[in-house]
Amino acid sequence: MVMRVVALTFLSTLLSFALALLLSILGTVIHARLEHVPPNLMFAYKHIAFPIALSTGVVALVATTAMEIRNYRQGRVLDAIARAALKH
Repeated sequence: MVMRVVALTFLSTLLSFALALLLSILGTVIHARLEHVPPNLMFAYKHIAFPIALSTGVVALVATTAMEIRNYRQGRVLDAIARAALKH
């Protein structure tokens, strides 16, 4: 259960970081071309992609933990129902 939470959190954080970095680099390059200045790609990494990945990681951790707790409790209830049905 814990490994699924960690794996899903890590993968969703990594995916969100990659997507945010791609979009922020594209936006930075477009902005630099419009303003006729060299693109500051460190800004795209430090101030856009990294904070987005951190916040997405926190949300993913909370969501996957809640989902796993719900699935665990639901499984226990269903097992109890099955045991009660077999006793009668």
